[in-house]
Amino acid sequence: MSDRPYTYVALSLEPESTPHVGVSFHTPALSVRAGLLLGSPRPYLTFSSVEANVHISTTGAGPVTDADLKIAREIFHAAARYLADCEQLHAEQTANDQDATDPVT
Repeated sequence: MSDRPYTYVALSLEPESTPHVGVSFHTPALSVRAGLLLGSPRPYLTFSSVEANVHISTTGAGPVTDADLKIAREIFHAAARYLADCEQLHAEQTANDQDATDPVT
């Protein structure tokens, strides 16, 4: 893989096995949306790039279950952790960049 932005999508198919789809987004051109489909009604979460889309909704696209609530909480906590890690690394990188450009006195 390169340091340039990319989206990677892989599909694995084996006889008598459940297909496996892997999607990796490594791009600033990522769109994230959430909302409520009013016709059903059911919540959704979507991650999109030019190359791939990932849509998450309730079990069987039906009523919200206890399992759906558990998964939604896991997504929320994982996103909060991702944000905290990004903020920490960004602050460290900014400090390192500033140290590298400051003249030695």
